[in-house]
Amino acid sequence: MTSDNNIKTDVLIVGGGPVGLALAVELRYQGIDCTLIEETDGVVTDPKVSTVGPRSMEFCRRWGIAQQIRNAGWPSDHTLDIAWVTSVGGHEIYRVHFPSYAERSLPNYTPEPEQVCPQNWFAPVFLNNLGEYPDGAIRFLSRLDSFEQTAEGVIAQVTNLEKESTEVIHAQYMVACDGARSTVRKACDVDAPTFHATQVFQSVVFKAPELASVMGKNHAMVYYLVNPILQEPLRAVDGDSLYRLILKPKEDGSVRDAEEAIRAAISIDTPFEIVSNVPWRLTHRVADHFRVGNIFFVGDSAHTLSPSGGFGMNTGIGDAVDLGWKLAATLKGWAGPNLLDTYEIERRPIAVRNLQQANANLQRTQKRAIPPVIMTDTPEGEQIRKEMAVGMERSGVKREFDAPGVHFGFRYESGGIIPDGTAPTDDPFEWKQSSYPGCRAPHAWLEPGKSTLDLFGRSFVLMCFQSTQGVETLTKVCQEKGVPLSIQHIDNPEIAKLYERAYVLVRPDGHVAWRGDTLPEDSKALIDQVRGSF
Repeated sequence: MTSDNNIKTDVLIVGGGPVGLALAVELRYQGIDCTLIEETDGVVTDPKVSTVGPRSMEFCRRWGIAQQIRNAGWPSDHTLDIAWVTSVGGHEIYRVHFPSYAERSLPNYTPEPEQVCPQNWFAPVFLNNLGEYPDGAIRFLSRLDSFEQTAEGVIAQVTNLEKESTEVIHAQYMVACDGARSTVRKACDVDAPTFHATQVFQSVVFKAPELASVMGKNHAMVYYLVNPILQEPLRAVDGDSLYRLILKPKEDGSVRDAEEAIRAAISIDTPFEIVSNVPWRLTHRVADHFRVGNIFFVGDSAHTLSPSGGFGMNTGIGDAVDLGWKLAATLKGWAGPNLLDTYEIERRPIAVRNLQQANANLQRTQKRAIPPVIMTDTPEGEQIRKEMAVGMERSGVKREFDAPGVHFGFRYESGGIIPDGTAPTDDPFEWKQSSYPGCRAPHAWLEPGKSTLDLFGRSFVLMCFQSTQGVETLTKVCQEKGVPLSIQHIDNPEIAKLYERAYVLVRPDGHVAWRGDTLPEDSKALIDQVRGSF
């Protein structure tokens, strides 16, 4: 900084939601100076996001905050079941049982499974990590008014709302994390076409302190309401007394009465208090471009998708890590001229993929016709409920809530990835770990508490499952070009089998760049390609 009103930074991040915070943490992890501006005071009043997905939790592990997310407040013994009911306390149609966090065992494909953590808990963990100006990276009550691109980067005019003063921020790069209505993206004249029709919903947050104890062993984390009045989810937010009910407005578009809706959703007599009733628009959009010069779009500014399945924020965090290490490599001088272009090339197809998966989940819940007799104790009502349960079992509704293939099964394709034959299936429901180039490198335990994933972060890593003889050439090339490289010799037949090749080169973000059973004949060509000089 040259003065209080004239600020210099490597990367300016606009927007302090979960994705902006994740990008700031990743850049700081990579040793890059960044400044994050947020128009609000940073206090999260609406819990919003509920579950941090398993790939995002792996990144939290990388940043050293995974346990803080797990300790944020969700009770480890709270049920994680999903139940389809005519009403809470009414007829149960179908239930998917998941062990509580206290009961479950780790899956074999990740050291960090998903964690319920609403945004009002999630944000403070990141804020504590980043710190607030002047000691930290975040400048609250700071509004972006205008910006321009120059040969040196980006110059942004920012209003300090607390001091009512103007600040000028000079950055080499600017990243828009300013949400679905991104003013930065619109100012850059980048469109975000709609993939599916926009829908309007209401989000009703309420407290029902006795509901869990009244429901007892029949309590669930999520109730899908299946009755003629409501076909939307009711979800436990904090594992204590806070719940969220999603509503479709009336046919004429008017707001539904929240108290009336809660009484239709919960048929047992239990006290409740409405906290908020907020309308919101569900859009399905992906921006035509994720980059304009030195400005990038990340998270909701680049794509918006249905919350069905919980892929939205987690897709954004994936953006942040992909872009973060590439910005770091460029600013440190070892990236090739095309590395930053691979951000859009790699991430845009993933956004489209996840949008379509989320929409499929949404459509499955919205296509049901619900006859009134389903609410009754009659033989007809019981028969309809049984038939619906059979259909749910057959259609695999569980996959919306247990979808590791969506979180892990995507594969990057770009000039910085070197394919080697037949790629694994793109079907997320047939996913298994693979070292195929572009895939997230497989997890395996090297020793208690240490995953293969813990090897990846700030450098390329060459995983050697045979002799390291001959790696000197590769090491020398990296030293000459300033590319950080770590050599890891792993003498473990099971992990070698999982990694499929004798040598696997993994990028800083944990995705495989190249693999082979012999070391490359032309080490210089290989390193040039994976660092974006192609």
